[in-house]
Amino acid sequence: MRTGGFAEWTRRFEDERERRRAQGDPDWGRDATLHPAVWAGIQRFQVGEDGDGANLVGKADQAGDADYAQAVRLFVAEEQNHARLLARLLAAGGMPTLTGHWSDTVFVRLRRLMGLRMELLVLMIAEVVALRYYRALRDGTDDPLTTDVAGRILSDEQRHVPFHCERLHASLAELPRPVRRPVTALWRLLLLAVSLVVAADHGPALRRLGVGRRRFVADVMASSRTVVSAVLAPHPDAQPETSGSYSLRPHSEEPFG
Repeated sequence: MRTGGFAEWTRRFEDERERRRAQGDPDWGRDATLHPAVWAGIQRFQVGEDGDGANLVGKADQAGDADYAQAVRLFVAEEQNHARLLARLLAAGGMPTLTGHWSDTVFVRLRRLMGLRMELLVLMIAEVVALRYYRALRDGTDDPLTTDVAGRILSDEQRHVPFHCERLHASLAELPRPVRRPVTALWRLLLLAVSLVVAADHGPALRRLGVGRRRFVADVMASSRTVVSAVLAPHPDAQPETSGSYSLRPHSEEPFG
């Protein structure tokens, strides 16, 4: 598979890594106080963020693009940092981390079924759902430490989605043209199913964060239209930037979702 532009993504990931080092961690000396339902949701998302990413890294290496493989390693490192931040947030509230959750097990097994394309399609479902969840967590609580942690993670996720979109754009371009839209339609159908499950599973927490189940699902599905447009666009660098969306150009600072 031929790809381009991932050296620029690597530079951006590296720049963000240096910025995080200069910024330092949140003030873990502050206590965190949240409703039990919100804590339960954070525990489940922490499990989803945790992992070594070895399967994705291995597939990226096999794709034959050294710049992309390095960018994937930096992406995995950011996801691991999310797991660390959430674990520290849980500790600040006196809450334990979970050893596992059925939803994470299902996602991991689906991602490993086939090659890189399938891995990214399934991963993108989790990423788009996470965008809405972390925005709700950032905006829906009066706890300063939670707001800080959720805001940091959300900022990273807003870069992750266009990063994966660019790779999926190249991957789907290898499929026959009549197949591309059915693939993305099936992806949106799976996203809807996952969103409904998350909304049902996290319903009490979402209500505490000021987001009802229906609104959560509707917002996730609305943001997915931008993802599909990005993946199917003739040229990633030429696609229009719409309100609330991310250009696939890695230097754009327009928020996604």
